[in-house]
Amino acid sequence: MPLWQTMAVTTAALVATAFAASAQQHPLGNPSLPRTPPSPPQQMTQAPTAVEAPQSTTATYADWVVQCQTRAGPPAEKICDMGQVTQLQGKNVPFSRVAVAQPVKGQPIKFVVQLPVNASFAANVRVQTSDTDPGVAAPFARCLPGGCFADFDLKDDVVKRMRAASGAGKLSFADAAGHDVSVPISFNGFAQALDALVRE
Repeated sequence: MPLWQTMAVTTAALVATAFAASAQQHPLGNPSLPRTPPSPPQQMTQAPTAVEAPQSTTATYADWVVQCQTRAGPPAEKICDMGQVTQLQGKNVPFSRVAVAQPVKGQPIKFVVQLPVNASFAANVRVQTSDTDPGVAAPFARCLPGGCFADFDLKDDVVKRMRAASGAGKLSFADAAGHDVSVPISFNGFAQALDALVRE
């Protein structure tokens, strides 16, 4: 599987984890208590069973959050993304999430959108930095129990527009009934979060 697809799948997992309202960090597993050393033959056949839970870190840049998850190796693996949970006007619960996967050298930056499962596959998902911005559009790539996902390749000119934007943009799509739905996205802190993500 190409590296960018692995990143997209891992980012989808991070997206789903961050989106769950009951998500909790798991502490590292404690080492086993000392035991009486087994006889030499047993030492050769027994393997350690202690497994460390992934470590998670987060950093907030205005309206964007950079989160990383490190899994014990060997080799240790660190996967990061930056994201923002969006809400419908007048609602106080998460509705969707947008995320940028950790950039891979030589490959376009991946922008991932998670929407409710009642989205229509007949229309593309569109992300705009303002009403006058043509934005970027992509079809849905897959649906999981936690939502439907669309992946965007962000070209350099789009990244520049997102970096320069500081106000509210929007995410638009069609629901299962064919109605157009728009959700506000803030680009406040996008540039700083992307810089931090690149450094990870």
